[in-house]
Amino acid sequence: MNRLLWWQKGLVGFAIAVLAFLYLPIVVLVIFSFNDSKVTSFPLSGFTLHWYIQVLANSQMLTALGNSLYVAVFATLISVVVGVLAALALHRYDFPGKRLFQNVLILPLSLPGIVTGIAMLNFYKQIGIPQSLGAVIIGHATALMGIVVSQVLARLSRLNPRLLEASADLGVRPFATFWHVTLPSIRSAVIGSALLCFTLSFDEIPVTYFLTGRDVTLPIYIYSTLRRGITPEINAIGTMIVAASILIIILSVRLLRDRGQ
Repeated sequence: MNRLLWWQKGLVGFAIAVLAFLYLPIVVLVIFSFNDSKVTSFPLSGFTLHWYIQVLANSQMLTALGNSLYVAVFATLISVVVGVLAALALHRYDFPGKRLFQNVLILPLSLPGIVTGIAMLNFYKQIGIPQSLGAVIIGHATALMGIVVSQVLARLSRLNPRLLEASADLGVRPFATFWHVTLPSIRSAVIGSALLCFTLSFDEIPVTYFLTGRDVTLPIYIYSTLRRGITPEINAIGTMIVAASILIIILSVRLLRDRGQ
């Protein structure tokens, strides 16, 4: 085995330092969620699960968590359904303004969230959509649809068109062809983009801040409580979200893994 050169060792060390800088705060958050003290400082005073019990007893935090899950689930469903249909249309048909249509779908991804939020707030007021969780769902779905379109369209570009032609020659209906030929080919892209949309919608702040009404989501609730400082309850709910994210990642890997291997 060849030894690493000095500059290669430097790159490895730099990569490790960057990863540590990114993930060490998460480790610290998890540690302080079990600290038997309201003061988030070392040394730790003891081990406790009290703050997790406090989270489960905090009705406002649980309501905000439920709102975040509600918004993320429905925004993801709308993004996936509309995004897949848009990707299929862009892949199969040529029509005037096709390139412009594709760029418009992806445009919200390149805009700052605060710009998107203000624009949507002004537009929704003009058409009579009040500030509510429903408006947040529409806003998130609109902003995140480009992720689904780009991912599914990239996967469709690698789909062998002869498979679709063979299915049509055999007299299979278009929906059956989509269900048995196209969908299995783009399944991993659909699942991956859906998980990404769910994650981004769950922790989104700028668009949510402008479109939500009296019902707040968990990120907005946490942001409002930061005026009093970071509390152990926030560390606990953050740890729970990290654990849930890890489970989602493991589940997605298992779903996307080739069962034939």
